Amino acid sequence: MAQDWQVEHSTGRCVVTGRELDEGEEYYAVLFEEGESFRRADYSLDGWDGPPEGSYCHFKTRVPVREKKKRLLVDNEVLVNFFTRLADEEDASRLRFRFVLALILMRKRILRYDASEMREGVEYWRMTMPSDQSTHEVVNPRLTDDQVEGVSEEISAILHGDMGVWGAVTDQETEAPEDAGAADEATNEAN
Repeated sequence: MAQDWQVEHSTGRCVVTGRELDEGEEYYAVLFEEGESFRRADYSLDGWDGPPEGSYCHFKTRVPVREKKKRLLVDNEVLVNFFTRLADEEDASRLRFRFVLALILMRKRILRYDASEMREGVEYWRMTMPSDQSTHEVVNPRLTDDQVEGVSEEISAILHGDMGVWGAVTDQETEAPEDAGAADEATNEAN
């Protein structure tokens, strides 16, 4: 019969020095058996003198490095420019991209959803940009999970510095230019 053992999580602090362990720092975790569970004690390398008396086991590990959230910064005018320049596009990938841009602009209250209508099996969203009262029509591409992932990668490339991917949108397919300097000038949060 299997038995579930309860093991405490790391406290993130050395029991000898009292010092908080830093991200990425190596340390020893020691388990002490206490009835139906284990008590855990963490030891920094400078507080370690070998396994303490009465310990059940020990192991060397490392404090995980927390993944820092990347703040996506881009100028609102850049987003609006992308959105409006893609208005006449018929390419499916650019329709998906424009739809996601519309969602971002809605979230930022730069674009307002008014209504939707179906035409020939395609859903169109009618939207208004309150700043100039311009109206815009956006195709709802009914994105699949794979398409969401693809659009997310495109947007991530743009918002993390590869502004050239869509900055040179023309009537023909374009390759991404190497100059991504426009991203450095971004000032407003995109999400």
